[in-house]
Amino acid sequence: MLLLALDTATPAVTVALHDGTAVVAASSQVDARRHGELLLPAVDRILAEAGTGLDAVTGVVVGIGPGPYTGLRVGLMTADTFGLALGVPVHGVCTLDGLAYAADVEDGPFVVATDARRKEVYWARYSDSRTRVTEPSVDRPADIADQVAGLPAVGAGALLYPDTFPEAHAPEHVSAAALASLAAERLAAGVELPAPRPLYLRRPDAQVPKNYKVVTPK
Repeated sequence: MLLLALDTATPAVTVALHDGTAVVAASSQVDARRHGELLLPAVDRILAEAGTGLDAVTGVVVGIGPGPYTGLRVGLMTADTFGLALGVPVHGVCTLDGLAYAADVEDGPFVVATDARRKEVYWARYSDSRTRVTEPSVDRPADIADQVAGLPAVGAGALLYPDTFPEAHAPEHVSAAALASLAAERLAAGVELPAPRPLYLRRPDAQVPKNYKVVTPK
């Protein structure tokens, strides 16, 4: 097994290789505006670091969000392209699950929250680092304060809103190394991973203006 994992659902452009036993190479760069520019060079870099070629990859793992439309689709389209070109399966993993897996908290209930912009967070609740107990949602922090009260929290969203998440822990952003490790563990256990389809949770920021007038040639 050689899994190529990548995620662009947060400001981190993150890539990793996992051989079924351990992560053999990984790269993460935080830049919310350069996902498309940074992703492929990062793939080349970790392949070179591992001393292998893309043709050795047996499966692709991609973070499916939730995340902003523009950044999230970069990783998903790249993963789909690799899967088609190599003839290998593409597995989705919820980005929040990757953060939970790497969470620096003791086992027990906690929350993962990432920055959804617009003064909102993408979030879900976990009973432990491998078990999500709510579906991912997007909400204003103040609106979920009662639901998350008293729980530790992980992620950039938790750090942004300390009034709602007073006990924030690392990591801030997801890592492909955690995604790959979680995917490898689940695949080895025979768990079917989600399809690589995006969890947008809301409409994209770009909208067709109201009362848009279509001009067609006569």
